[in-house]
Amino acid sequence: MPQAYVQVTTTTDSRQEAATLGKSAVRERLAACAQLVGPIASTYWWEGEMEVAEEWMVVFKTTADSFEELAALITELHSYDTPEIIATPVVAGSGDYLRWVSDQTAAEPAAEESDQEADQEADQEEDQEVEEVGRAGAAG
Repeated sequence: MPQAYVQVTTTTDSRQEAATLGKSAVRERLAACAQLVGPIASTYWWEGEMEVAEEWMVVFKTTADSFEELAALITELHSYDTPEIIATPVVAGSGDYLRWVSDQTAAEPAAEESDQEADQEADQEEDQEVEEVGRAGAAG
């Protein structure tokens, strides 16, 4: 039976948390890739109230076999009481890319970096984005 693949999505309220989730999943080989998208605008019901919030989305590329462990990791690390964890089947894709996903999720987990290092890297990336936006605005 051929390998099955999924894209798993979750959202968080900060870029830093999204980066931590993505890096943790990739480091543990539960995802071959994690992409951060945002900020995005989310509208939803929570505890009887309609909420509107700015969030960050994380899209994980992985195998169906890795889903349960990935979902457990997201649940463990996530700050939300009820985090979005949705797996969408990949019905077709580049053979080379899908083999790469299989290879990356089958390999041994990477050595763990400290949370402080991950936080510092996320902060540096965010500072760089702010600088780039500032330069683009000044040039316009």
